[in-house]
This record gives sequence, structure tokens and C-alpha cells, in this order.
Amino acid sequence: MKRWWRSIRGRVLPPLVYIVARLIGATLRIRAVGYEAYEQMEGGKVFLGWHGRTFLAALFFRNKGLWTIISRSRDGEMQNRIFTMFGFNTIRGSTGRGGAKAAAESIRVLKKGETMAFTPDGPRGPSGVVQSGVMLMAKKSGAALVPVGVAASRKWHAPTWDRYMVPLPFARCLMVFGDPIFISRDASDEEVEFARQRLEKDIKIAQERADQGVMR
Repeated sequence: MKRWWRSIRGRVLPPLVYIVARLIGATLRIRAVGYEAYEQMEGGKVFLGWHGRTFLAALFFRNKGLWTIISRSRDGEMQNRIFTMFGFNTIRGSTGRGGAKAAAESIRVLKKGETMAFTPDGPRGPSGVVQSGVMLMAKKSGAALVPVGVAASRKWHAPTWDRYMVPLPFARCLMVFGDPIFISRDASDEEVEFARQRLEKDIKIAQERADQGVMR
């Protein structure tokens, strides 16, 4: 039975998840604070929020042509199908497999002025810690790094390392977009690390603002 389920879950689960997400999403009231500043902003940019908050981001950015990075794991294959259904362009790779190739492809996309959205603490954590890969991408491409906080007034958290959040139907939802961070192409290692710490702090601040905002 387990072998049978493993053989079909990659085909069965993505459309089911997509349908359930769209049904829930149709009942949600999603408000975005600060996003308007980036709608007409020229140049590459990367929207960055924590791994456990991608449900709302997938709904908000649906069919906007954004790019994202999906791991090459078995779970990543299902995520790739789901995000493709949401209208995302995907680049496959992670810290464990295909990371260098994914970073090079992301830099190329950002240099063209495209927009990306992904989780700087994924795919394995630790939760709430910005990994170094996104900093290299920003330095090489000149793209803006945009901290994003995501919250819902009523939600369920999965018992996973990232406490993945699923908004409950009819919840009030809020996405908070912070100020952009740029990294000079000639930045030193110390300057890059300073920017990494600032980005991590700014995502946490945006997350706190979102959490507080949905409770008002």
C-alpha cells in the first residue's frame, strides 16, 4: 500500500492541494501593505519571507509571472507542480542538490529585471535564519532584497520544522512589504554579512507587523 501511494502521490496531491488552496483563497481577505512601491519598480527584485508562510504568498502572487526556487527532492517535485499551477516560473535546486546551477540561473533571471519570490530559510531550515545563497545572488545581480511578513487572523500550523501556516476560511490576511536592501557588487564579506543580518532582522520585523496587524 505504501509503495502504491508513493508511486501516485506526485500526480494526485498537487492538483488536490491546488484546488483546496484556491477554495480557501476565495474566502480570504488579503491586504498588502507596501506592495504598491514595488509594482512599477524597475530592475530585479526578490520578495523574501519565511518558509512556513508560502501559502498566502502563492495566492497573492498567482499568475503574476514571478520566479521561485524549488528543491530537487521528492517533495520538491510536488511543490514544483503546485507552484507551476499557480503560474510561477520555477528554477530547480537547493543547498543539497543543484544549488550552484540554481543560483546561476537566478542571477541571470534577476539581471534581466525579473521578480523572484522564495524562502531564504529553506528548504531545510533552521527556521527564521537567512542563508547565504540569496546574498550572493543579490551581490552578483544588483537585485533588491525585499523583506515580507505574512499573517492570518485564523490559521492552522502543521507540526513541521517551519510550523507551516494554513489560513482558515474567511480569515483576515496581511502581507507587509518592507524597505529594499541592496548589496554592492564590490561589497566585502563583512558588508555582505552585515546585510544578511539586516535582512534577517527586517523580515522578522515585517513578520511582527503582519502578526500584530491581523489582530486589530
